[in-house]
Amino acid sequence: MLRHNRSRAHLRTLLAAACTAALGVTLLAGAGSASAREESAASAAKVTSVAAPAPQAAPAAAGSKVVGYFTDWGVYERNYHVKNIETSGSADKLTHINYAFGNVTGGKCAIGDAYADYQKTYTADQSVDGTADTWDQPVAGSFNQLRELKKLHPGLKVIWSFGGWSWSGGFGEAAKNPAAFAQSCHDLVEDPRWADVFDGIDIDWEYPNDCGLSCDTSGPDAFKNLISALRTSFGSDLVTAAITADGSDGGKIDSTDYAGAAQYLDWYNPMTYDFFGAFNAQGPTAPHSPLTSYEGIPTEGFNSDAAITKLKGLGIPPAKLLLGIGFYGRGWTGVTQKEPGGTATGAAPGTYEPGIEDYKVLKTSCPANGTVAGTAYAFCGNQWWSYDTPATIAGKMDYKNQQGLGGTFLWELSGDTSNGELIKAVN
Repeated sequence: MLRHNRSRAHLRTLLAAACTAALGVTLLAGAGSASAREESAASAAKVTSVAAPAPQAAPAAAGSKVVGYFTDWGVYERNYHVKNIETSGSADKLTHINYAFGNVTGGKCAIGDAYADYQKTYTADQSVDGTADTWDQPVAGSFNQLRELKKLHPGLKVIWSFGGWSWSGGFGEAAKNPAAFAQSCHDLVEDPRWADVFDGIDIDWEYPNDCGLSCDTSGPDAFKNLISALRTSFGSDLVTAAITADGSDGGKIDSTDYAGAAQYLDWYNPMTYDFFGAFNAQGPTAPHSPLTSYEGIPTEGFNSDAAITKLKGLGIPPAKLLLGIGFYGRGWTGVTQKEPGGTATGAAPGTYEPGIEDYKVLKTSCPANGTVAGTAYAFCGNQWWSYDTPATIAGKMDYKNQQGLGGTFLWELSGDTSNGELIKAVN
């Protein structure tokens, strides 16, 4: 059921990109949404209010969006359901939920997992509002649970995310007829059975015009044309996209017209994690989500600040960029050196796959005992892990505010503790 697990996605992506040039890195803005206009206005007001003699204008106002990904496969072996978003306290902290993933096939948007999405029935004690589903209920599953969650939190928005690693291969076909693709997505998202659940669409194309799932070569304008068509179909609804955070020279950001597409999007989610990991089995050990560069970093440009700086340098407004936070760690085994840069013998064991583990497990199984480049690492026994903690997330939030970014997004909610330890640090 982990067929779309983004941690696995990054493993394959990095290996694929290595075949073409250097090691590849992480994956995954509206024609003026109301929130973006408000933030821009607030920023402008703040700048213009500075007295003329002031040596430097005030920084742009930072946004407060908190977008959490909820995966359809999490209801299986992870036993993580929409109700957990409520009981953990996360729902009170979130502004948006991205439901991942819908499929992209035959040039169209399609249901990802019908059973998890709208067929699975919940008992009263499993449901968000304490009401049991009935066997003949038209819409049950996570869709109905999200509906119940929105009733408890009227300001909460839900966005349906399409693609992801396993299903990005369908975007090449979709890009041949963007209008038809966009219409199919609108018809699905706005299906009368669940139109009240969703407030827009999120696109996770890995990667336009670069080697990802299938070395897509649709051309540098394909992504922009597809996003433009989605904006036309979705009107004032939310249209967002998860994109690469490869800030290296000649990297994935350079292969696509992300700046041109930004005018049609409400915001981007640059996936600022999975830069390094045990997909390089022998190391060197390195943090998978460094905020900045550091002496000895294996690849320059593989850090959050490099990606944000590059995207802003293209002219993308900072209010349309959200900082990504991973709720999990990446690790090696056979390590003898505490500091980053050590050698290893392979991936550390993980609950669902080698080299990957949730924060809620790592915080006790291998507690952090070091920091580097704005993130944490842990050396315990012969294992070396890197992950974010409440303390490092607080530092990243300072960075987000200093950069005037639109907010934060989280991959993904099930990795947090049962009482929402990490998401509380985001807030």
